[in-house]
Amino acid sequence: MPKATETTLEIDLNALAHNYKYICSKVRPNTKILAVVKANGYGTDSVIIARELVKLGVDYFSVAYAIEGSSLRDAKIETPILVLHPLPVNFGLILERCMEPSIYSAKMLVEFIAFAERKKQKNYPIHLKFNTGLNRLGFDKKDIVWISEQLQKTSSVKVKSIFSHLAASEDPSEDAFTAKQCLVFKSISEKLIGVLGYVPLLHALNTSGVLNYPEAQFDMVRTGIGIYGFGNSPEENKQLKPVASLKTVISQIHSIAPGESVGYNRSYKATDVTIIATLPLGHADGINRAFGNEVGWVTIKGEKAPIIGNVCMDMMMVDITLIKCQEGDEVVVFGTNPTAEELSITINSIAYELLTNVSSRIKRTLSYK
Repeated sequence: MPKATETTLEIDLNALAHNYKYICSKVRPNTKILAVVKANGYGTDSVIIARELVKLGVDYFSVAYAIEGSSLRDAKIETPILVLHPLPVNFGLILERCMEPSIYSAKMLVEFIAFAERKKQKNYPIHLKFNTGLNRLGFDKKDIVWISEQLQKTSSVKVKSIFSHLAASEDPSEDAFTAKQCLVFKSISEKLIGVLGYVPLLHALNTSGVLNYPEAQFDMVRTGIGIYGFGNSPEENKQLKPVASLKTVISQIHSIAPGESVGYNRSYKATDVTIIATLPLGHADGINRAFGNEVGWVTIKGEKAPIIGNVCMDMMMVDITLIKCQEGDEVVVFGTNPTAEELSITINSIAYELLTNVSSRIKRTLSYK
């Protein structure tokens, strides 16, 4: 890949393929793979990612909101799309673009059935979400009888899948809790299938679940962060490759004397002669203001350059005193060194946040390393 000449997010499709195949190697041959491409493909480009995954044979996509799925349909992607948070105001868009809603509450079920009946639908696919411990969205086990009664009254919808979401599948100290979630989900699914009279797809595992709880694969697994290169553990991270690399360039180099300050509020003051580089990248591009004042770093010529001063809206400064470099040189913000996870840890955050914060104004390029 040519050296960066401006702030750029490189998307490595070979890394994506590697990660997808690794996830596939962890599941049974008949287990379906649902790829999560919400938040613009975890900050990359959802259309680019989805198109590549279609080539790789993915079975399903999921997005958070209907507008995200609509963008995939605009790109001629025909793979089934599960909308995880389908607000009633978007039911029309969901139907128009042949997407499939997650139904997680009594209100949602009643309203979607009424909508589907008005639109004269027959067996429109819906996905029933059950809360087994995350306590975010989902029906309760006690709702099964009521759900079955509502479904028996209509032919407008049909349950395509029953699913849940694990709360701490990446945390070995929560093994007992995760095992309990899986057992509760299995119990719920068996009871609901008993009253439905047919067998929908079952799925509960996210990326960490796929890697840590193979016995709970059911019919389909969901993978988000895993396909983008992170396995939520140091061991699994070694098996995966970061898909996104954020790079920029040195705009200008300054030499400052002891006592001089850098950036807004003079938050950094030099104690010795210091060489600093200004980069065209700031908090409007997704670089959190928690970075700075020697919290976090970028890599120049393979060397760490600490972030100093307060991160500005469109710029940030780094200490290059010990690095031989010049204006125009490439700077790696995250990629393989440091990774998004390594950089995020310095501000007590997670790779998900750093990745999804990358601004849409940053140029995306494709890399086939």
